[in-house]
Amino acid sequence: MNFTDAPSLENQFVRLEQLCQTHQDDLAAAVAAEELWRTWYTHVPSPEAMTGEIERRLALHAEGRMVPWAIIDQASARAVGMTTYLNLEPANRRLEIGSTWIGSTAQGTGINAAAKMLLLQRAFEELGCIAVEFRTHWHNHQSRRAIERLGAKQDGVLRNHTIFENGTVRDTVVFSIVEAEWPTVKFGLAERLDPRNR
Repeated sequence: MNFTDAPSLENQFVRLEQLCQTHQDDLAAAVAAEELWRTWYTHVPSPEAMTGEIERRLALHAEGRMVPWAIIDQASARAVGMTTYLNLEPANRRLEIGSTWIGSTAQGTGINAAAKMLLLQRAFEELGCIAVEFRTHWHNHQSRRAIERLGAKQDGVLRNHTIFENGTVRDTVVFSIVEAEWPTVKFGLAERLDPRNR
């Protein structure tokens, strides 16, 4: 298995398709709701910047540095967000799941958990990863809670890690799931996604 491959991944809630420009209109509409891109501690593209962001992610994919997917809501068949594998380290059998955003109307619907289930299954069961990492902004409490709900554990905080375009400095919170934890994490995600528990 190649870490840079971008196969379609699917379950009853979401389909992850390799990102392409045909997703642009859906993705622009997804960020337009509640002006998601204005959140100061995230890197969500504006509707006008969506084409450029898709091009940027595809260029990084061509360089072997990122694997970008569009997140498709199975119920509507529309793209509602983006996600990626990045910081690919095949030699160390690890990668990061990140650069993820989901439109506000799709948040809290189980789509994030369903997408993470697919990405984690591929990482641990197909690519043979021994660790999967997640990173987020210290001030992005919603993202931090979502990562913790997956079953990831906090590794630490990288202080003064990234300078944002708005001049603020990001402290980056690092989480991970390791290979031995995956069976329990998978069980927990399956329980969350079971329609009987929703």
